[in-house]
Amino acid sequence: QVQLVESGGGLVQAGGSLRLSCAASGSILSIYGSYYAMGWYRQAPGKQRELVAAITSAGSTNYLDSVKGRFTISRDNAKDTVYLQMNSLKPEDTAVYFCNARHTTQQRNYWGQGTQVTVSS
Repeated sequence: QVQLVESGGGLVQAGGSLRLSCAASGSILSIYGSYYAMGWYRQAPGKQRELVAAITSAGSTNYLDSVKGRFTISRDNAKDTVYLQMNSLKPEDTAVYFCNARHTTQQRNYWGQGTQVTVSS
């Protein structure tokens, strides 16, 4: 069973930075990395979960418009870890951030438990 464990969330002032990490079990990146796309989602209170950033096995990335130029997603397959570097944080970035692993050819989709990010004004 694949497990995703997020870390790195916390409380930060507006304009600050955080780096989220997502550690994956089951060697899904180090051995099966070519089959998995990884993503970071967030969900604020009373809102739907939204895709913040995603990265394919080939390293292609895409971002939510509101975070372009501020957030960077990356993956280290050897360490089975995905990162989300968040700079110039804004209060509207406050949410629970979830890591996602999606198998590109099979119906396998995994979620982490989430990590809280709170940005104070």
